[in-house]
Amino acid sequence: MVALIFPGQGAQYAGMGKDLYEAFKESKTVFDRADKILGFSLTKLCFEGPQEELTKTINCQPAILTASIAAFEAFKTAFSSQFSAVSYTAGLSLGEYSALVASGALSFEDGLRLVRKRAELMEETAKKHPGKMSAILGLGRKELEEICRNAFCEIANLNCPAQVVISGKVEAVDKAKEEALSKGAKRALDLEVSGAFHSSLMQEAAAGFAGFLKNFNLGPGSIPVISNVTARPQQNKEEITQNLIKQICSPVLWEDSIKFMAAQGVKTFYEIGPGNVLKGLIRKINPELNVINIGKKEDLM
Repeated sequence: MVALIFPGQGAQYAGMGKDLYEAFKESKTVFDRADKILGFSLTKLCFEGPQEELTKTINCQPAILTASIAAFEAFKTAFSSQFSAVSYTAGLSLGEYSALVASGALSFEDGLRLVRKRAELMEETAKKHPGKMSAILGLGRKELEEICRNAFCEIANLNCPAQVVISGKVEAVDKAKEEALSKGAKRALDLEVSGAFHSSLMQEAAAGFAGFLKNFNLGPGSIPVISNVTARPQQNKEEITQNLIKQICSPVLWEDSIKFMAAQGVKTFYEIGPGNVLKGLIRKINPELNVINIGKKEDLM
């Protein structure tokens, strides 16, 4: 069994998708459609940067979605037999929107409008309620849950064994980092993001997004999509909609999602889009699983 997985914020780099754009007409069409929908050249930003502009949440989220779907369309063309064997799709945080587009539950155009609005709301809320996110390496889930309770911050991402991201107010996250290091964590690294994503500080963004989502048509799709919120397949439009709203404030259950798919018999994962972050995480979750990256022209030849 095969699954498609899609990266989230942090995978971006200047130049992503350029070789696919030049090699596959399907990929070029995706970038051209994105420019038309957004009303500016996202293509130029993806290909040329500058990196600091590309990394801004409001640009990064539509850019990663576009680069991921450009790679997905090239994958369907080059590896049509593998695509017919796909049993699940999933994405890390923002990557869940790429997974929904790939499954057919959401059109690319609607996905792009949704992630652009999601990014706007998250940035606005982050300015009103400042916070940060940090990755804690080398401590278990239970220990970090207790540390977060004591420091008044929250678990944001359960990425893989001994890699957990925490989120909250700056002073709360800093306190939790100190306690984690004192209890044996190997490292505590602040993430380059503009706010305390996947925490209760994002409640205003979630509320605004709920209203915006009402205007969009989401279906179940032809391939089950694993939810970040539940680590289980989403069955219908209502469930997908509610999970996308909850996802803004809830922990991303990535390790649990990979374990679920592996338990169903998935042995091969195609990481589709920029970077190879997910490959590294899956190696730590279960080194017996096979991960193949599809992000560049050379990956498809």
